[in-house]
Amino acid sequence: MSLATRTAAESTAVPQDDPRRSWAAVFALARFETRDLLRYIPVLVTLMLYVGYTAWTLFHEKEGMDAFPALQDADRATQSGPLLLGIAVFVCVNRCTLRSRRRGTDRQFDVLVMEPWRRTVAHVLSVVRFAAVTALVVLGEFTRQALRPGAVGHGSLAELAVGPLYVLLCGAFGVLLARLVPFTFAAPVGVVGLFVFSVFISAGTGGAEWSRWLSPIVGENSGNTVLPSDLVGRPAAWHALYLTGLILLLALGAVLASGGRTVYLKAGAAGALALTLAGAVGQSGGVSAQLAAAREQASVSPQRDQTCVKRGGSPRSSEAETGGGSTYCAFPEWTGRAGTWAEVVDRVQPLAGGTAARQPLLVRQRVEARYGLSGDGAIDPLTAPGQVTVGTRWGGNRVPEFAVGVASVLVAGDESKGGELCDGRVVTTMWLALGGASHPMTDLANVRLDDSVTGSAYVLAPTSGLYMTAGQTDVLRELLERPRGEVTASVKQHWTQLTASGVSTAQVARVLGAEVPKGAKDCAEE
Repeated sequence: MSLATRTAAESTAVPQDDPRRSWAAVFALARFETRDLLRYIPVLVTLMLYVGYTAWTLFHEKEGMDAFPALQDADRATQSGPLLLGIAVFVCVNRCTLRSRRRGTDRQFDVLVMEPWRRTVAHVLSVVRFAAVTALVVLGEFTRQALRPGAVGHGSLAELAVGPLYVLLCGAFGVLLARLVPFTFAAPVGVVGLFVFSVFISAGTGGAEWSRWLSPIVGENSGNTVLPSDLVGRPAAWHALYLTGLILLLALGAVLASGGRTVYLKAGAAGALALTLAGAVGQSGGVSAQLAAAREQASVSPQRDQTCVKRGGSPRSSEAETGGGSTYCAFPEWTGRAGTWAEVVDRVQPLAGGTAARQPLLVRQRVEARYGLSGDGAIDPLTAPGQVTVGTRWGGNRVPEFAVGVASVLVAGDESKGGELCDGRVVTTMWLALGGASHPMTDLANVRLDDSVTGSAYVLAPTSGLYMTAGQTDVLRELLERPRGEVTASVKQHWTQLTASGVSTAQVARVLGAEVPKGAKDCAEE
């Protein structure tokens, strides 16, 4: 090599003590590793599935209860999507980190200016873009839910951060495992080992609060109830801090295992350990006394936390028919839904007769919050006359179920007595609930536990439901198939007889001009 050539080579070489150029090389390598990760089929397929499925759900028209999301539940719903992506990133970034070992190029890398620990940093940084994509998907998913006309409640930024943090955690752990166990079989075995470990730790601690929250994603979903935002009680901020500290701890641990021994790296690892411990301790505190008291009050005395509004009749029912309107009491996040509830009441009440058609009702939103998000949400019926329960979930089957609750109070007087109906008054109650519906037979199937329109079945309601015999179902179906005005006039004319205690299904059928079911028996005849 000539003197001029050697001088030019030395002038273009990156000085080893130039931190600016060294970190520029790290970022350049990180970009290369990110592109290389996309070449792995597991990462590419899971990323496309995650983004594609989420995009489809965003633009697909929601129906039923999905059209009325609660944002305090919608934020947690974003956490399950990145699960497969995180596992794919974990396995593939582990393989990328071991590339030089598999191909026998470690010796060539050792003569480069970039130290091994800086290459480890580049591998960790290669996962950041996947976490950023996850964050964008999570943000889009939650924003779409928040923009729905029926959305209520408030989301948590800490809950939304769990998905991206999970992807980062998987990437950092994959790099650390590659530095500690430099064999390609370690990643698949690690996935199985972590699953088995999580099962054993959960079983060994009896599902204790501190062990449950050690998992990156802690699912708590109840399909029966939605708690107000201030009663959710999840330590989301502490958990986000715990995950952040754990990510930094794993990443810095991988860097230290690669030969990084600077004071800054050691101090950073100590700080990451402190963050992890602080988050772990903070998230294991359980339900505070203040939260338990607030949940107790919301469950037992909801009127202390609620706002009440009065709604008059709809175009289908004049104010004279409904006695000046009913009162609707709801938790602050649901006050805007009073008009929707009033539409159901104004559809059911005009079909009743006697004083029931003019009786002002008190519709109160109720929730069972004492058992948190894991409770079944069952609510005891009210005993006060003229009071109707409405839940925190709405849309879909909840609408005809609420109509059944309103109708049972109009017929029996209160919810507790309405849940005990088993004679011919069941037919009257179900006619009120479904007679004014746009698709009564569909609502009949939706409100029955087995989705049937024939035979006997249990009918759902916000509190205690009803039990319909096969004979009562036959009479109701005949009434729903007849002209609505004709049946309504007959119900109003014979209201006293139809709502009398002990009236049989056969008597109700005769009064309303329906065919008497053969061999039908109800509780009044047993």
